[in-house]
Amino acid sequence: MSPSAILVGCAELPTGDGDDDAVVPALTSLGFSVSWAAWDSGADFSSADAVILRATWDYAERRAEFLSWCESVPSLFNSAPVLRWNTDKSYLVELLDAGVAVVPTSLVEPGEAARFPSSDFVVKPSVGAGSRGAARFAAGADASAHVSALHADGHTALIQPYQSSVDESGELALVYLGGIYSHAFSKGAMLGSTMDASGLYLSEKLGPATPPADAVALAEDVLDAASALLGILRAELLYARVDLVRGADGKPLLLELELAEPSLGFRQTDASAALRFASAVRQQLA
Repeated sequence: MSPSAILVGCAELPTGDGDDDAVVPALTSLGFSVSWAAWDSGADFSSADAVILRATWDYAERRAEFLSWCESVPSLFNSAPVLRWNTDKSYLVELLDAGVAVVPTSLVEPGEAARFPSSDFVVKPSVGAGSRGAARFAAGADASAHVSALHADGHTALIQPYQSSVDESGELALVYLGGIYSHAFSKGAMLGSTMDASGLYLSEKLGPATPPADAVALAEDVLDAASALLGILRAELLYARVDLVRGADGKPLLLELELAEPSLGFRQTDASAALRFASAVRQQLA
């Protein structure tokens, strides 16, 4: 009997945004029967051999419900403990404390007063997806109102100095499948972009990229540190996307580590990447 895989979207994007279109035939070619379902659709996820999050981008406003669902799914990738850790961006502070080169990050819990950087900075919710709730402020600005609005919605505020390199070179996303580097793509600055038709994320300008050696080295450090914090092997991560920017000194910094439901840029890379993904799914089930 062939193994079954369910790719998971949300009500607004029940079959994803198109980036994963090549994944279905790739999985099929390796013997899987494949279907799509929204995470809250009531589908029978318990009978699938692999349940793979791909576009669950409405989780931010329903995180407790979403994580409860994750914990109910036996064969979820990535796993529920990984998702609980990664869907709150406070993990950035943990990685910073572990010695990883991270964009300086501070957290402001509800009821706490914020201190803002002396340079341009960004304020966003610690739980969020698609840059929703993120805003950029000029040096010396008082962003207390935005912080208060996030607190009023029950969010912890995350504050980071804005990395001006994004304006010229954007972000670099390195994709790992089964803990092994697969490909990379570039992402243009999203702050100020328009919302996608689904209303779930800001539109991005994407393109293929070849990562320089220092970016690859940092991405490797990030995955090793995250795996150590989670108490797992890197190979246990079906997918990971490491988003990097350049700091003022030109060195790469971690902006985000995406282990929950990131776009993996299959449309921005070689056609064999989808097959590498399908092979990594088989490896997870071995």
